[in-house]
Amino acid sequence: MPLLEVSDLRVSYGKALAIESVSIKVDKGELIGVLGPNGAGKTTLLKAISRSIPSQGTLTFKGQSLDGVAPYDVVARGICHCPEGRKLFSELSVLKNLQLGAYLRKNNAEINADLERVFTLFPVLRERQWQQSSTLSGGEQQMVAIGRALMGRPELLLLDEPSVGIAPRLKGLIFDAIQQIRKDGTAILIVEQDATSTLRITDRVYVLEHGRTIREGTAKDLAGDEYIRQVYLGV
Repeated sequence: MPLLEVSDLRVSYGKALAIESVSIKVDKGELIGVLGPNGAGKTTLLKAISRSIPSQGTLTFKGQSLDGVAPYDVVARGICHCPEGRKLFSELSVLKNLQLGAYLRKNNAEINADLERVFTLFPVLRERQWQQSSTLSGGEQQMVAIGRALMGRPELLLLDEPSVGIAPRLKGLIFDAIQQIRKDGTAILIVEQDATSTLRITDRVYVLEHGRTIREGTAKDLAGDEYIRQVYLGV
């Protein structure tokens, strides 16, 4: 049984159809990528899974339907969403932002253990935990956003464009951390514009265009697909 299964997903914004028919699945421990141009429906897909927007179709997590489930209950069930643009509480410290990721949890020992995990994954955040988050670089803010999502102890982590607007050096650190998170046992569904990096780190990839899935397969197979090479890899 897949950890997450999405079947015939359909999402509209008023009369505009954002996703026409998308079906994906994520197994336990998998790192799955979603590629596509702007407006393809990638961000909408993640928002539908986290139930921050309504949708039609079938969404199941660990065999249970997510239909009608409130976003905070989705988090409680084990799905945490790191949104596009980071969405930090800019006036709060790094530490406070991270702690807010554990707002549904009660076990302080486990919360502190996960905080230590985040600091191990992103050592610069330990150094800057008392610093106001708005004063960090874009890459460091992205580390906080990912760390905050991890503080919910997810079984499935949704990452939306984690490399956008980040310096190349920090971008490499972000992708290394994503691989480590996966190695630690967390399944990941990542939406990205950087096709080269996505195909390098993922197990399988779905390609969306105009709200529909146009390609799917292993990262290795898609890296050799002529259309993907021309349109997304520029080779």
